Amino acid sequence: MEPFLDTGVTAWMLVSASFVLLMTPGLALFYGGMTRSKSILNMMMMCFGAMAVVGCIYVLWGWSMSYGESLGGIVGNPFDQFGLGGSFDPVSILNEETGAYMPTIVDVGFQATFAIITVALIAGSIADRTKYATWLVFAGLWATLSYFPMSHMVWGDGLLSGAGPFASIAEPIDFAGGTVVHINAGVAGLVLALVIGKRKGWPGEAFKPHNLPLVMLGAALLWFGWFGFNAGSAYGADEVAGLAWVNTTTATGGAILGWLLVEKLKYGKATSLGAASGVVAGLVAITPAAGALTPVTSIVLGALAGVASAFAVSLKTRFGYDDSLDVVGVHLVSGLVGTVLIGLLATDTGLFFGGGIGQLVVQIIIAVIAIVFSGVVTLVIALVLKATMGWRIPEEDEVTGIDQTAHAERAYEGIA
Repeated sequence: MEPFLDTGVTAWMLVSASFVLLMTPGLALFYGGMTRSKSILNMMMMCFGAMAVVGCIYVLWGWSMSYGESLGGIVGNPFDQFGLGGSFDPVSILNEETGAYMPTIVDVGFQATFAIITVALIAGSIADRTKYATWLVFAGLWATLSYFPMSHMVWGDGLLSGAGPFASIAEPIDFAGGTVVHINAGVAGLVLALVIGKRKGWPGEAFKPHNLPLVMLGAALLWFGWFGFNAGSAYGADEVAGLAWVNTTTATGGAILGWLLVEKLKYGKATSLGAASGVVAGLVAITPAAGALTPVTSIVLGALAGVASAFAVSLKTRFGYDDSLDVVGVHLVSGLVGTVLIGLLATDTGLFFGGGIGQLVVQIIIAVIAIVFSGVVTLVIALVLKATMGWRIPEEDEVTGIDQTAHAERAYEGIA
């Protein structure tokens, strides 16, 4: 049939892309409120810097490396569709039977927002102490060498997709980015925290959030934007998108309750920071599973993620790595929970629903590969930048405050 523009799907995907783009400013508020008052602007600038760098390089070579001609199932050829030229097809056929299509440029925009938020997530692990110029260079290098290849492996018919070698066991499931986004960013945050080192005074000095209402607002905007993240990944305004929307809501509710329960049992109080962190833990966990679970099993998944991450955030003190804003405890841990437990809870293929052990085995394999790949790539980039540009601001600048020394500004005039 003659191809025709599906305006409904196109409109849905443009709206979803806008939702996902809003997540990064939401993340800036969430992270910014968790920092000290003298560091909030720098943290927000790190998020906005990720938007600038990744937004530019995605259309230059990011799309091509993610969805271009495959090089061994690991990465797309960066020159295949460089600058959205070459073999770039402006028409993406969505329904071969009817000929309905969405313009490929809409998908470029949607996928660019995923790359942006993934890089921005890493910033929370290295708050208060990082050179801004080094961060911007890292953002471009890491997106190029870690995110784009991982995106190709999972969504570009690469090694970790249904077209890869592990599909002979069971088709890997990653609906919206458990491996690509959260495990990838969580491992990178851990590596950077170890390479860059601890903040001055940590852990003896208290590093408390300076503005909890900002944290709650940021979490709310993340939750709102996440509907574009998960429901948008259905690539249609249909029943799959509806399932992903509802699963996203129920999993997040379960995670809030799980996190608050841990706080109540451990400390006797349920906190606003715990509720906001539970929001993010639930959203992270349901990301890979949004299209594979029921609303009820999504509650279970979310609750388990909330409990796991609530316990995991204390690991940094036990093991001595300064993950400033709990990127590892929330994104890596809940990303692993969501990715692996698909093997148990998936409606059609999960072990608990008669699907056998194959799905669980495959989910563990793709999670391990994502950890190793991200860890090695991030370590190489981090060490090269440490030896060339350097990561740390001077110690006296940490004491004065990175907002004033790096950006010549204060978030709150009249407050030191």
